Amino acid sequence: MIETIVILFISVAFFISGKIRSDIVALCALVALMLLGILTPEEALAGFSSNVIIMMVGLFVVGGAIFQTGLAKMISSKLMKLAGQSEIRLFVLVMLVTSFMGAFVSNTGTVAIMIPIVVSMAMSVKMNPGRLLMPLAFASSMSGMMTLIGTPPNLVINEELISNGHEGLGFFTFLPVGLICAFVGTLLLLPLSKKFLSKPGALSGASASSGKSLKTLVKEYGISSNLYRLQVNAGSLVVGKMIGELDIRKNYSLNIIEVRHIERNQRNPLAKSMVQQAADSDTILRADDILYISGSEAIVKVFAEKYKLEILPETTSASGALDFYDIGVAEIVVLSSSSVVNKTIREVEFRTKYNVSVLGICRKNKYILQGIVEETIHTGDVLLVQGTWNNIANLEKDSSEWIVVGRPLEEAAKVTLDYKAPVAAVIMLAMIGVMVFDVVPAVTAVMVAGLLMVLTGCFRNVEAAYKTINWESIVLIAAMMPMSVALQKTGVSSWISNALVANLGGHSPILLLAGIYFTTSFMTMFISNTATAVLMAPIAMSSAVQIGVSPVPMLFAVTLGASLCFASPFSTPPNALVMTAGQYKFSDYIKVGLPLQIILGIVMILVLPLLFPF
Repeated sequence: MIETIVILFISVAFFISGKIRSDIVALCALVALMLLGILTPEEALAGFSSNVIIMMVGLFVVGGAIFQTGLAKMISSKLMKLAGQSEIRLFVLVMLVTSFMGAFVSNTGTVAIMIPIVVSMAMSVKMNPGRLLMPLAFASSMSGMMTLIGTPPNLVINEELISNGHEGLGFFTFLPVGLICAFVGTLLLLPLSKKFLSKPGALSGASASSGKSLKTLVKEYGISSNLYRLQVNAGSLVVGKMIGELDIRKNYSLNIIEVRHIERNQRNPLAKSMVQQAADSDTILRADDILYISGSEAIVKVFAEKYKLEILPETTSASGALDFYDIGVAEIVVLSSSSVVNKTIREVEFRTKYNVSVLGICRKNKYILQGIVEETIHTGDVLLVQGTWNNIANLEKDSSEWIVVGRPLEEAAKVTLDYKAPVAAVIMLAMIGVMVFDVVPAVTAVMVAGLLMVLTGCFRNVEAAYKTINWESIVLIAAMMPMSVALQKTGVSSWISNALVANLGGHSPILLLAGIYFTTSFMTMFISNTATAVLMAPIAMSSAVQIGVSPVPMLFAVTLGASLCFASPFSTPPNALVMTAGQYKFSDYIKVGLPLQIILGIVMILVLPLLFPF
């Protein structure tokens, strides 16, 4: 028993200090429990195969897809119309939306879905996302008290009542408790989050590149101003021809920037993909292709008329000019030692040698967009090149020729696959529906949703999906879960619970209620809330029977104490989910979560006897 308590308190000390990463501390504690023989290897590693951990991994993938497809930005823009530029309205809106979702969807699922949306909303008003993410996690836990399925401890106490011959709780029996928690919690979190979480610092998702943004480049070089989209119809004279045969640059002084078409998977209608293709000379044009062409409007009309191409409307608008999914743009600065100096763009053969096209030249703050094929390259010229993101990144290998401005692959990672947003929305809503109606276990629904996000192309590749998983949070929770087993095996949990009944059982029911509540709350700071509820529910039941009062308020004290634990990042999965995204330290949870946890506890101890009399 002593060894387990020592390991627990040493771990907490390191968590609070923040000098060592939290996942490393948790792993060290786990290894210590194994070396001392307190836990067997099977018991110690059981956390890594638990449903909670698998579910968290899947939810990270689902949340990543919501962000990658731009769905988060779309939803956040709708919500921002309600919030305006007011931080208070934004804060209250996040709490309300989270509370509504959390009443019907697991709190872990709610947080995973809301994280990318909240980050987008925070960035739109230039607010540090950390101001909203911890309240988001806390709101999901509080809203879990509104319905029977809101959080696992609710189901635990319901099962305890039924197994002891009492009537089970209704679906909305919890609603008054949940509404009070959400109201009081929101009022408390407004000042607490403003005081302790309004940290200066880089916004999550801010550019990590020293280069210009893609929109800035397009605007600066004026690409949108002379960009046109031409639709290849079935009767077009270019169908079946290679781009090289047309020799558009030589004959018309036009530049085909890219070819775009929709590919549909006959076996899987969901797997519709927008394909961007570089305008190589051997690219064969086909019906329904869309050509992105830059050049003079008059010449574009002549070219379109000759080859029976349809000019699509509103192509010069800033919103619909260019998208960067598979193909991107970047600037390269030509060095004085470069072999391309004093050669024309045509002579260098960028397309043949490097698989990129030159769209424009910036020379002494003047932009050259017309006739660039015959333009001679000078030292210090800045070339705007276009190609696949990997081909642009490969230009960095020729460091003696030029300098690639910015980080192309990082820019690619920030590009959202907007055309996949409807697919991601359908998958997300289907997942929520399945979880609400309990069609299959929640972990199954999440795993299926995560796989569908990958299989339907909501990520650029599988590696991008893996990168969305916050492994620090996963390891932290998985390594700390066996701590509950250690506390039970060594008798620490039984010692605490027996002492509670012995000291408070003969006094006022409200004192016993307070003892059960705060004991559960304290234990949840170190072991999972579900494990604590399983441990404390029988104690609460037997305590109520011994002093002859209704067990309902005592059991509610258990589920509230287990669910409303905010002073630790590993007491509940939602707390862990936001830890890295909000750049929080263990001490942040204590500063904000502990006062909230204590005040809510006092309120609930006073309210529970009124809602559920002894």
